[in-house]
Amino acid sequence: MDAPTKKWSELIELGEGFLTRKGIEESRSICELLVARLTKCGRGELHRFLSEVPEERLVEAMRRGLQRVSQGEPIQYVLGQWDFRELTLKVDSRALIPRPETEQLIDLILRSDVIKQTPKPLIVDVGTGTGCIILSLAKELKDGFFVGLDISPEALSLAQENAVRCGLAERVHFAQSNGCGELDPESVDILVSNPPYIRSTVVDGLPAHIRDHEPRLALDGGADGLDVYRELVQDAIMILKTGGVLFFEIGEDQGVALHDLLQDHGFTAICIHKDYAGHDRFVSALQST
Repeated sequence: MDAPTKKWSELIELGEGFLTRKGIEESRSICELLVARLTKCGRGELHRFLSEVPEERLVEAMRRGLQRVSQGEPIQYVLGQWDFRELTLKVDSRALIPRPETEQLIDLILRSDVIKQTPKPLIVDVGTGTGCIILSLAKELKDGFFVGLDISPEALSLAQENAVRCGLAERVHFAQSNGCGELDPESVDILVSNPPYIRSTVVDGLPAHIRDHEPRLALDGGADGLDVYRELVQDAIMILKTGGVLFFEIGEDQGVALHDLLQDHGFTAICIHKDYAGHDRFVSALQST
């Protein structure tokens, strides 16, 4: 990538080869994402720029980006932003990178009876991270009260920045909290969470771009991965209204354990939902008494 006379298409080819030699997967996609960011276009529009010769400052920026990725940093953090449903969110090492599977969690909530039957639902997102869940709900629902909670002040600062970025700062309230037990009893219509659910012994074996860059607090769910769920279920018993619903994202091998946990605590209408890959990925349950 030394010659400033190369076209974007040639720089993508060179970048792909560089990352492939470094053992980076999906190297072509990464290069295209970097160029799309530098040309300020969507990846689908990239073809319009491929024959252009970029300025040296843009070539240098691509070099820096490739170097960071080659050292294991997630491409999302290098780009500094990531699309999630209708939002483009700021992302960095303060919070977990929003995953595409989590977009399905929003769909489950939007299709739920409690949303259809409640004019202004109070929705609480525990472990809000970037704010992707609660901000998406605030964006896509006409009315409601939206609260994002997180134990990490760093994650909360990022979520608040995203609320401003997305024009939702007036609609979503963020607060630091360990769980949600401080909320008023029987006040919440929907409790949603994508908590840390990876077993502690597994975290250290995750791919380096996850293990070494994303916050462990957002990954480590304890010895069996269920520590946070147990706490949230206890809180949910107190704060959910009768007829209120909880929605959790879960690990693909945790469906049975979550079903049993919720059943043991009196929840009904427990449903395990699969992701588009056919894996158990979400659970919903009703507070019936």
